[in-house]
Order: sequence, then structure tokens, then C-alpha cells
Amino acid sequence: MERTGPTVRFSRLLAVCSAGLLAAGALAVSAPAAGAADVDLARNGGFEAGLDGWNCANSSGAAVSTPTRSGTSALRATPAGSDHAKCSQSITVKPNSSYTLSAWVQGSYVYLGASGTGTTDVSTWTQSPGAWKQLTTTFKTGPSTTSVSVYTHGWYGTPAYYADDLTLVGPGGDPVVIPAVPAGLKTTAITSSSVALSWNAVSGASGYHVYRGGTKVASATGPSATVAGLTASTAYSFQVTAANAAGESAKSAAINATTTAGGGGGDTKLPPRALVGYLHSSFANGSGYTRMADVPDSWDVINLAFGEPTSVTSGDIRFALCPVAECPNVESEAEFKAAIKAKQAAGKKVLISIGGQNGQVQLGSTAARDAFVTSVSKIIDTYGLDGLDIDFEGHSLSLNTGDTDFRSPTSPVIVNLISAVKSLKAKYGPDFVLTMAPETFFVQLGYQFYGSGPWGGQDPRAGAYLPVIHALRDDLTLLHVQDYNSGPIMGLDNQYHTMGGADFHIAMTDMLLAGFPVAGNTSRVFPGLRPDQVAIGLPASTQAGNGHTTPAEVNKALNCLTKKTDCGSYQTHGTWSDLRGLMTWSINWDRFNNWEFSKNFDAYFGN
Repeated sequence: MERTGPTVRFSRLLAVCSAGLLAAGALAVSAPAAGAADVDLARNGGFEAGLDGWNCANSSGAAVSTPTRSGTSALRATPAGSDHAKCSQSITVKPNSSYTLSAWVQGSYVYLGASGTGTTDVSTWTQSPGAWKQLTTTFKTGPSTTSVSVYTHGWYGTPAYYADDLTLVGPGGDPVVIPAVPAGLKTTAITSSSVALSWNAVSGASGYHVYRGGTKVASATGPSATVAGLTASTAYSFQVTAANAAGESAKSAAINATTTAGGGGGDTKLPPRALVGYLHSSFANGSGYTRMADVPDSWDVINLAFGEPTSVTSGDIRFALCPVAECPNVESEAEFKAAIKAKQAAGKKVLISIGGQNGQVQLGSTAARDAFVTSVSKIIDTYGLDGLDIDFEGHSLSLNTGDTDFRSPTSPVIVNLISAVKSLKAKYGPDFVLTMAPETFFVQLGYQFYGSGPWGGQDPRAGAYLPVIHALRDDLTLLHVQDYNSGPIMGLDNQYHTMGGADFHIAMTDMLLAGFPVAGNTSRVFPGLRPDQVAIGLPASTQAGNGHTTPAEVNKALNCLTKKTDCGSYQTHGTWSDLRGLMTWSINWDRFNNWEFSKNFDAYFGN
């Protein structure tokens, strides 16, 4: 959240895309000579038989007669929107063997690579507009690798690229047979909205498919998966199959699982529709100071902005009312505390919000963790507050480059934050209100990038809130992601969505509720949250942040998410009738804007 005017964060997303380009690999490399018994294993590598043997994402590829490098045909594949026109082929190989992958390409950015090698997957790329250029790379298969996927692709927003004469030279693999039916299917975790499954690995399988009630709902490369977006207190039936280049096995024996009734974080007696707002209590800006007693009854959760650290790494958090010199109309401490009690008597919740745009907090040590718990407890006790809002931004959640699975973080700043919050929850009991206000960069961008990213070298903060949210989901009262000050974010429809309209809020919120594979890995699915745990975060006015959304567009988003009407081009993965409500930055800016935001909330929900 920002103290002053809006700050655009497009640079982070651009850095992510740039890192992907730079990390994809060097240009052509020298290849060792093929052995005497080596053969070309690629099927239809010259595309003389059209696309036989090839799979091009989103029908992006076609065989064309010009330009060609040799023969009468070549591949043309056209990136569109968020799709980079990947064309791939699965090839049978031998374990512990060396292979040389080569292709002639032409285009602005063209990539050649192999995945599923069992060792280090490889890729190389070049810029070759108007000229054919050969790309070559080598790899060695792992001890149990029997098939690899070779591919070409372009880059987002670039023109069509061309490929011809693709070869994979090395020892031929044994014939692939359809794998056996997986055994040992069982549940490993069940929540109100997800079921985690595992099963025994199958020899020769390159992947697995999970079925719910006979419908395929998930795929995984390893023997485990999480099925998200389920309904609380509902029985489901699951089966799994094993697959490889030869085909898919029969379905396993079915197991039944019933989701839990919810609870955990609970709503701590929030109204069915809640309006959340931040109150600038410790500082002044262009919106003016608003006294606690002057906050209208529309606001159900009031987050005091901000508790801030004495240093980035100390963990010691302090809060004080805005100085009189900065805020001439500030109330006294006694008046402030009395106003908080009055709000609570009226059923409102008042929380301390930690962080904000300027309040960087890194709990990199157990000492910092303990200082955080002690100092936050003191603020809560001093003012008689109901709980904590975590508004960590920027470098507060920097990850170690080794963190690639949100379900088992190792970064101290993540692990210690989770531990600290659980300690506070244990201290204050089930009525403790816990909310979080991350930016889209730290949550939804995890759908594309997380940790070191799919190519390596990505911004390690992308999706960095996911392990925190996941670990605390049973303690979490509300998550209200900041749907503003954001670059375009890819939704579950694999299209980019831009802030400022209903479409962005629909896509971003649907991801939180339906769940999504992290960094595109279907074996690492972030399970969706309960609708009552989610509110949409928006700026209250054009002065409060980039991405201001008009009341009409806010209402369209609410209609789509709760009623499945006014959805536009994005179709939600459910009808989220129990969506909790809205959050805004801030109460002060809403007052500055003649209470437009809160009045629209009250009118829409009939308050």
C-alpha cells in the first residue's frame, strides 16, 4: 500500500520476461560427432508429411511450402497473445545415452530444446529474421529415461517463426509399451476445497492423469497431485492413469474422499459481505487525516496503517499515531483507544497492518521472528486490537533461489514469518483475525513464475506469498490481493489481463478460488481458498493507485463472480456466491473521493 501517489510496477514483469530470454541458453554450440550406431530418431523432422508426429499448442503451427530450408515443406508457427507457439514431439530414447538435437530455424526469436531428459533439460535460441540458421544442443539422458520431448517455440508478441530439418541423433530406444495401471492411490491431505492424492510410481510412465467422477481434472509428471476448486462437505471419487508416448493405461481402482466443512480461519464473526479499508493512522498524505471516530459504519474491518520496523531485519515493529505537526486534527491516544472500543462494540474489527510500501520487514533469523511476535503483541495489547494484517511488499519476501516448491519453503524470511503468525494465532486464540494484502506480482504471477522460474534466473520474488498463504490457509480470515499497481497478469485462460476493468478482477479472483498450477507445473497446484476467505482489493480513487476501477466495472466483477452474469470474455471456474466482499486503499482516499467506493458497496449489497 502506498503512502503517496501511485507507483507503476511494470518493471518487475518486464524483468521477468527479459530474464526468460537471457536464461534460455547460448546460441549454437559445437556438437560431438555421432557414434556409428546412432540414428536420427525424429519423426517427420522435415515436415514433409505436414504436422504428422508434431503437436503445436493452440493450433499455432502449420506446414508451409515457403520458405523451406530443404525439401518442399517447413514448419511455420505463430505466437499469439500469451502463447509462444510451441511445437513438440515425444521421442523414445535409451537411458544413460548422449544425444544431439539440431534444427534449422528462421525468425525474430526461435528456441530449440529438449525436456524430460532425466538430467539437465536443454535449450538454445537465436535471432535469425530473414535467414536460416542452425541451432544445435546436446544432452545425456538419465538412468531411467525412456522418452524425451523435443520442441521449438517463438516468443510472445513476435511474428511467425519457421523451422526445418529437425534431427535428434543418438542410439535408438526400445519400443515403448503402454504403462501398467497405477496402484496404491490414496489421499494425503483434504481441505474444504481440495484433495491431495498420491500413488505408486509406474515403470515407463512419463506422466499421470487424475480423474474425478470419470472426468480428467489434473495431470502430473510424478506420482502425486492436488485437485483444487472443490466444494466443502462434498464426496468425490478419484482415479488415476499412467501414460507415455505409447498411450494411457486403464484407470486405477477408485477411491472416495469427502472435503471438510471448512472452518479453520473462519470468518471470526464477520458479516456475510464485508468491506475492508486501511486507515492512515500513523502518517499524513494528500488524502488528509481521518480520525477513528469519524470512520463510517460501512467499514467492517479497519486496518491501521502502518506498524513499521525499526530496521528491515530487526523484526521489531512500532506503531504511533501521526504527529500533530503532520496531522493537526489527530486525536489523542485516549480518544483513539475509546473510538476503537466503540467500533468493536458495533461489531467492527480493528487490526494492525504491518509493512506497506515503505515498511520493509525481513524475518531472516529466529531472533527477528521472536522480536516480531513480542512487538506485534504489544501493539495489539496496547490498543485492544482484533488481529493482524500482513501487508509485506517489495523485498520483504525475497526467496532463496533454491525455493522452487511453495508447499515446502526453506527461505528463512518465509519460514520465520509463518512461524511468527502461528505463534500469534496460538496466543490470541480462535477469534484472532488474520488478513493479508499481497500484490498480484507475489501471488497470481506464481502461475507463470515461482522461485528460480521455468528457465532459471527469474525474479525470485514472483509468487513469493504463495507458501505463506498456503501454510496459513486454515488460520486465514481474509486474503485481499491488491488488484492494482500491477502489470498485465496471465489468468487461467492463458490470456493476459490488464488492471482497471472488471475483467482483471474476475480473472485474478477466480484464480484464488479455483486454484492454479504453480509455474505451470501440474504436480504443484496451489489449492483454491474458500470464497468467504477472499475479498477483492481496489484503490478507492484515481489518486489512490494505478488501476482505479469505476463503480460500474466493480459491479460487473461482482455479478460475474457471485452470479456468473456480466462475465465478458473470461469464464469463471465456479459461481462464488459466498465471496466475502471488497477491500480498498484507503478509507482516507474514499473520504477524499466523497465516499464513492463505500457508497457503491452499500448500494450493491443492500446495506
